[in-house]
Amino acid sequence: MLNSRRGALFAAVSSASIVLSSIAGPAWSETLADAIALAYDSNPTLQSQRALQRALDESWVQARTGFRPSASATVRGTYQELRTPGAGPGRSITENNAGSAVLSLNQPIYTGGRVAASVSGAEADILAGRENLRRVETQVLGQVILAYVDVRRDIEGLRIRQENVKVLRRQLEESKARFDVGEITRTDVAQSEARLAAAIAQLQSSQAQLDISRSNYRATVGQTPGDLAPEPSLAALMPATIDQAYDAAESDNGQIRAAQYNEQSSRANVAQSRAERMPTVSLQGSVGFSGIASPLHTEDYARSLTGAAVVTVPLFSGGLISSRIRSAVERNNADRIGVETARRSVQQGLTQAWSSLIAARGNIDATDQQVRAARIAAEGVHQEQQVGLRTTLDVLNAEQELRSAELAQINARHDEYAAAASVLAQMGRLEASHLTPNVPHYDPRANYNSLRMTWGWTPWEEPIAIVDGIGTPKITEKPLRSSPALGVPTPK
Repeated sequence: MLNSRRGALFAAVSSASIVLSSIAGPAWSETLADAIALAYDSNPTLQSQRALQRALDESWVQARTGFRPSASATVRGTYQELRTPGAGPGRSITENNAGSAVLSLNQPIYTGGRVAASVSGAEADILAGRENLRRVETQVLGQVILAYVDVRRDIEGLRIRQENVKVLRRQLEESKARFDVGEITRTDVAQSEARLAAAIAQLQSSQAQLDISRSNYRATVGQTPGDLAPEPSLAALMPATIDQAYDAAESDNGQIRAAQYNEQSSRANVAQSRAERMPTVSLQGSVGFSGIASPLHTEDYARSLTGAAVVTVPLFSGGLISSRIRSAVERNNADRIGVETARRSVQQGLTQAWSSLIAARGNIDATDQQVRAARIAAEGVHQEQQVGLRTTLDVLNAEQELRSAELAQINARHDEYAAAASVLAQMGRLEASHLTPNVPHYDPRANYNSLRMTWGWTPWEEPIAIVDGIGTPKITEKPLRSSPALGVPTPK
């Protein structure tokens, strides 16, 4: 089944790749949209969280059963042998048997708000679970993006190291030729050999780092990376100022939203604990048959029919209910404080990510200038060496500075993209619906909606739920802010 879903998914990804890729690459290149779509469909962490959310959806059905009737049947067969001790003929043995069948029904009419509060708590827990699912999705997509840019950075780094080895090999050959004609000393040749050996060691380290990044990519995405196209710009999703980022995080960040729903859940638990003091009303009925089991003659069975309206009023619990109420209130206090804790944590993470983004953008400009200057300097030193104004060491140093500048440049671009993704994650905007808008996305509401009328549903539970829910806290779902999808123009 998963393979068939992957086939359909990659068909949709072909169009999503066009939307996602702002920098055109070869038609056969694997894009970031491909990686995101595959991980979204097959990542085991994400799949596991979706299964947990579907299991959590069942808590709503389980809570609603408190409004529904329950029925049980009991069938009993007994045999009795009575031996009376005595001597001779005075000893007697008496045998008898009996059978009975009872069908019992119970329909709650009013639970004092217990069941209504339990349903509200389940609804809040489900909403909190959806936010946790969004957080896991954000984490997985962040890992995909980081793995993608890591591989691209390491490929570029390996290319620079390979070019460095080629240049130093030519430099060594040139040094040996000049040494043979007496233009330079053995020291110059040794310096070239040392730099070449160091470059080869760095090349091997770069290859190892690329292999590590490829393995991380495979673990996250589900396949070994091929030829990766340049990553698209995230500018369409980025806020203009950090204040806008704070506002978006307040509305959309999954950690804050989950904390708010947890507070609503514990508030419902307070109402449920207080409802333990309220009376309950239920209708009960039973029908039973009893008689001799063997021989079986049902027409001779006695029949009993019972119906009752039962009102139960709790009078004294030894302080148990009061203790439960106090405990639930304090848990709600802790959850209410937890909302502020989550808000501060998100603001801290967002500030750090934004600062890293600003620094990385500055580094890109600086390293671009550094590369241009280092390239001009290296060309100049080579030319000056030809006329005897520069030594071999000067050439080697100039080449090393150029390679260092090129490596710093690709690292700065890598860090800027990773920081931008981190900002979006803290804002709650790093989602597949924003990154791959043309690919079908998992909707956790679909499973929940399918459970509203499953086996066991009764038409009269709705009016019972309305009466039972009077005075019970209602769960409020916060809407998510709309955000432009990547590649979709932002309305002006």
